[in-house]
Amino acid sequence: MRRIAKHVALFFALVPLVVLSFAGPTRAQTGVTTHAGTLKDGATYLIEVPSNWNGTLFLYSHGYVVPGTPNPAQDVGDPFTRFFMLSSGYALAGSSYATTGWAIHEALQDQIAVLEVFEKTFQRPKRTIAWGHSLGGIITAGLIQRNPERFVAALPMCGVLSGGVATWNTALDAVFAFKTLLAPGTGLQLVNIADPVANLNVAEIALAEAQATPQGQARIALVGAMGDLPGWFTPLSPEPATTDFAEQEFNQFQWDQQVDFPFAFAFRAELEARAQGNVSWNTGVDYRRQLERSIGRNQVRALYEAAGLDLDADLKLLNETARISADPEAVRYLERNIIFDGEIHIPVLTLHTKGDGLVVVQNESAYKKVVDEEGNGEFLRRTFVDRAGHCTFTPAETIAAVETLVHRLDTGRWDNVDASDLNKAAVALGPGFNIFGTQQGIVSVPPAYIEFHPSRYLRPFDAATEECEVGFLCGDPFSPFGEH
Repeated sequence: MRRIAKHVALFFALVPLVVLSFAGPTRAQTGVTTHAGTLKDGATYLIEVPSNWNGTLFLYSHGYVVPGTPNPAQDVGDPFTRFFMLSSGYALAGSSYATTGWAIHEALQDQIAVLEVFEKTFQRPKRTIAWGHSLGGIITAGLIQRNPERFVAALPMCGVLSGGVATWNTALDAVFAFKTLLAPGTGLQLVNIADPVANLNVAEIALAEAQATPQGQARIALVGAMGDLPGWFTPLSPEPATTDFAEQEFNQFQWDQQVDFPFAFAFRAELEARAQGNVSWNTGVDYRRQLERSIGRNQVRALYEAAGLDLDADLKLLNETARISADPEAVRYLERNIIFDGEIHIPVLTLHTKGDGLVVVQNESAYKKVVDEEGNGEFLRRTFVDRAGHCTFTPAETIAAVETLVHRLDTGRWDNVDASDLNKAAVALGPGFNIFGTQQGIVSVPPAYIEFHPSRYLRPFDAATEECEVGFLCGDPFSPFGEH
């Protein structure tokens, strides 16, 4: 697993939240009381309270930590945002979670335990706001769903807001297409992965071979379309033109090679061990229909035509290939950790990049759908940044979102949530916060909020049973457990 962790680290080195950790305002900030310790289950925690504390606490939930890598407690995403938050009088807190990987079960408990430590050590905050990145985004949404009385607002950023079941079902759709079309007969395991390192190696070899031919590239694009994988990878690069299908495919190849395949073909084993079985199914899925609804449908058709491939034949093969059923108790574990019911009664502001290939932007559509179904749309607002990458926000963009959410709490109104207003707020913070970390160093960048409406999520699954589309909770004739 150490080699896989090193592999994924190449991607996360592009994320400014990591790169910025070595520069800028440091932890030597004066007038801050720091309290750190260990919870009963072994998780560590970090709390920072400025001398001018205004009574508001931000509880930070960090993202996925690769098993076998360091897992320190974190209370903020980057040092520049930390400097602003503490200077503005906000207290910060967060835990490491007791385990790594898909640690939602532990995180939902450990984060509440940190609140209890905070109250015993300092005092009960006037307001507690949940926020977090990536896996921390799904944890943030889970915290306010499970403990609505503890929070007054939430800011899930680049969050897995489609929920656990939908996320891993979508991943299964993509890898199912990959094995069927590009790696048949290789022994590649899609579920019940016995040897994660060897399994990822098989997938990487097949992916590299596919990328070497026009036919393979067309099929890589089809694999990507099954999960709405964007054709944009490098954060500060311009987005490829809508008709530059070859460049889009190369970017999708990079997402697969550097980010998504380690999760799908290796890290999945960690989740299966937790759940004690396979958590995903594709019984009942019509892959022809999935392509028609995908943002990649035009790209796929064009690349198939250019490669001289028969798209109908490949879709027919996908739909006729034996499907994968899930293990009932494993699915129930993933439901608990976690799916969403749309019952929010506090302000929730979400933030997502348009070109996110790890947690696709359509996650925002899935969350909005369940919130709207429950009649709670007044509490939710979504914001988007026109940039490739996962969680690739500047400190200024993050702080602008924080200020917008706090304003909603202070006034009871959603003001200044338009992209133009958010960009103005980010610019007003000055050049010291409008920065982005790259492998070459820190560069100045303008804020990139945009008005954007992502397409629907391809594989919805949530607690509103009448609205999910495939599976045992939906009244669907196909069961995820193979009982047709």
